[in-house]
Amino acid sequence: MEKQISEPLIIQFRDRLARDERSEATIQKYMRDLESFRRFVGKAKITKEQVIAYKQYLQERYQPASVNSMLAAVNCFLKEMGWYDCVVKALKLQRAAFRSQERELTKQEYYRLLRAAKEKGDIRLYLLMETICTTGIRVSELRFITAEAVQEGRAVVSLKGKTRTVLIPGSLCRELQTYIRKKKIHSGSIFITKSGQPMDRNNILHSMKELCETAQVDRSKVFPHNLRHLFACLYYKAQKDLSRLADILGHSNINTTRIYTCVSGAEQSRQIEGLGLVLHEKITA
Repeated sequence: MEKQISEPLIIQFRDRLARDERSEATIQKYMRDLESFRRFVGKAKITKEQVIAYKQYLQERYQPASVNSMLAAVNCFLKEMGWYDCVVKALKLQRAAFRSQERELTKQEYYRLLRAAKEKGDIRLYLLMETICTTGIRVSELRFITAEAVQEGRAVVSLKGKTRTVLIPGSLCRELQTYIRKKKIHSGSIFITKSGQPMDRNNILHSMKELCETAQVDRSKVFPHNLRHLFACLYYKAQKDLSRLADILGHSNINTTRIYTCVSGAEQSRQIEGLGLVLHEKITA
């Protein structure tokens, strides 16, 4: 059997991802990454050498983390097809010692985004951002924030065969209850479109980006996951409990949570400076 990417094989791969309960966002990303690989190889037979060449092609154009992300989709497809002899290794990455300030949303910037949403009259977006940042919930899990969950003060999130309980703080519950009464939402998800469907990631991202100019926040910092990131960093800074944070975030592997223990480059520089290892005495030639 010739190893080529055909439409039936793509459909088979997509169906497998769906059966594995991958999120729609993940499935779409894998499809885009697979299509990128398909364009690269064209009609040529897929070989290990072809995949290695594609890996080198990606390295010339993307950051290492992005390369590994795109290779993960290709390797997943190759394994699904049983073409294990074509699978390639991911790039070895050293875990960053500190976070990039250029991409990190601060608490003050978060507050400015909230105020911008309120000034715009978009209370749904205001509360949505508060909900993500106050609970650490994923965007894909927002549909579990229901009228019933707000009443109980906790949401039961069930995705990919895993279930966890997300606590909703009392102060947030009170704000959400006011919103629910005003919008006459009797049951089900509360962050919904005019047609009654749960808001999707693209709608939320677009709405958040529209706040940037008013809030005076760099657009590169503004996306839903950065709200979850801010929650995690502030929680760890306050509690220093990595295991509990992993449970709250729904991480199966605690190593995934370790990124939130990193300090910013500026803070790490201050910490190193604080060791006092420079003598500060005049040097004479």
